[in-house]
Amino acid sequence: MSRNNPLEFVRQVRQELSKVTWPTRKETIVSTIMVFIMVILASLFFFVVDQIFSFGVKNILGLGG
Repeated sequence: MSRNNPLEFVRQVRQELSKVTWPTRKETIVSTIMVFIMVILASLFFFVVDQIFSFGVKNILGLGG
């Protein structure tokens, strides 16, 4: 394995960073909103499924009211 000096490493890192395509502000906002929407939908789904299972288990064990 070849060893590079620290200055060469920093130069290579800067060179690679210049190749990165950073998202625009609008893309970041839209992606963030989509994440929040998906989190809300997933939490609602799991809440409903949990309520269904809870109802079923209570009825099977005779604990239902």
